[in-house]
Amino acid sequence: MEISDQLRCLFSATIEERGDSYVVEVPKQEIRLGDIREGETYRVAVLPSSSNDDTSDIETKPERERSPPKPPVEEGEQRTVEIEDIGEQGDGITRVERGFVVIVPDTEQGERVTVEITDVRENVAFAEVVERLSYYE
Repeated sequence: MEISDQLRCLFSATIEERGDSYVVEVPKQEIRLGDIREGETYRVAVLPSSSNDDTSDIETKPERERSPPKPPVEEGEQRTVEIEDIGEQGDGITRVERGFVVIVPDTEQGERVTVEITDVRENVAFAEVVERLSYYE
């Protein structure tokens, strides 16, 4: 199965009947990670849990047996990002695919920068500024 670069999150859920509707609940973590936002509209794809595609292991393995997804960045990779927040240590914070956090020292909130990923860990990456960009670039 081909997965779009626009994929914001992926999770398994059960469709529940509520009155005259059917509901799929989005886990709070997906909102907390920042890739999707409450009140926004998104396209949703529904796949059978018995499919033989690349996501079948996600849906059938017990949670304790699932390996965490690989970080969406690699050391040496360059990205153009906007600094979304400032952390407790004063470093800039941005998020990329699936809400994965990248910490960028010496940046300010709202600043657009091209960064080079210098260190990748399981749940966070660190980067250095390569170029500071105008907001309109």
